[in-house]
Amino acid sequence: MKKLLLASAASILTASGVYAEDVKIGILVGFTGPIESLAEPMAKGAELAMKEVSDSGAFMDGSTVTPMRADSGCIDNGLATSNAERLLADGISALIGADCSGVTGAVLQNVAIPNGMVMISPSATSPGLSTVEDNDLFFRTAPSDAREGQVMAEILMDRGIDSIALTYTNNDYGKGLADAIESEFKKAGGEVTIVTAHEDGKADYSAEVGALASAGGDILVVAGYLDQGGLGIIRSSLDSGAFDTFGLPGGMIGDSLPKNVGSDLDGSFGQIAGSGGEGIEKLKSMAGDDFDATSPYTPESYDAAALFMFAMQAAGSTDPAEYGPKIMEVANAPGEKIYPGDLAKGLKIIAEGGDVDYVGASAVELIGPGESAGSYREIEVQGGENTTVKFR
Repeated sequence: MKKLLLASAASILTASGVYAEDVKIGILVGFTGPIESLAEPMAKGAELAMKEVSDSGAFMDGSTVTPMRADSGCIDNGLATSNAERLLADGISALIGADCSGVTGAVLQNVAIPNGMVMISPSATSPGLSTVEDNDLFFRTAPSDAREGQVMAEILMDRGIDSIALTYTNNDYGKGLADAIESEFKKAGGEVTIVTAHEDGKADYSAEVGALASAGGDILVVAGYLDQGGLGIIRSSLDSGAFDTFGLPGGMIGDSLPKNVGSDLDGSFGQIAGSGGEGIEKLKSMAGDDFDATSPYTPESYDAAALFMFAMQAAGSTDPAEYGPKIMEVANAPGEKIYPGDLAKGLKIIAEGGDVDYVGASAVELIGPGESAGSYREIEVQGGENTTVKFR
């Protein structure tokens, strides 16, 4: 009798088109590598959105969402690609990541495109990703470094900096960002005395710093990684007296840098993708003491997860081919504005045929090829901590 009742219930569900399931979403970020200090809060931000949706009971006829973590290594294309393949084999319906630009491009070309998998990166910022042939499978909630170059040039000029030396980590991310900073600063009337690459993972950066010091400049801008070569360049510069103030683009912003360098970093400044207002305040309240909701790319990670689930709800499907075209729709106007903590409300609006304008924690607005229009937090290191001084 029990088997008969279960069979009857299954028949009713099938006939009514109700299919509650467990939807798996991959989180592919650098739990090891040069930004590993940022990875945990990024993953927790995405997982918080998934828990909020699962707990609501309003997603896809009562479906739940399970996060599946994997390591990109940030700069290890082989590791990132193999782990992305494993996530697909484990049955994910969407992929948050990757994090760093080079591995993101590798996963996109070698895994996502061949398998028709949609990716939303919360942190890959290379301008080259704006024009890649992605079959409409790639989106990002962080703005392109082309925009960051403009913002950094504005900050440098506003602070009276006339000349900079510029070093970058020798990969797609570093080169693209350095090109944008150099171009925009020169356009604004500044002088770039030298542009040179550095490698991650070295024990000694005295030769690189010697070349930068010989060229001179009011400050040294380090377009690197806060847990790797960028940290090494700064330490060597301070030890030798070559530079005492540093410009810090996105990959250099995080609590670990001032913690590792100490008070000598006070007065250095830079910018990271981020916004103020209702969205980030709600996420901070939701995260509580579990994780730092303002950690770089953590709001963008929450938003990437939310966009996936809203798009699936709008399509009535977890098939990437079906929900992919809905991502731009749920991210932008028209529709009711949705913030962190409002995901159940947004899901119900969509289920009833209404429109949502997902604002989220990072003031989401997707433009062009599906990337963030972009706002930035201007950071200054004060008293050994990163302090937000304004938004741009």
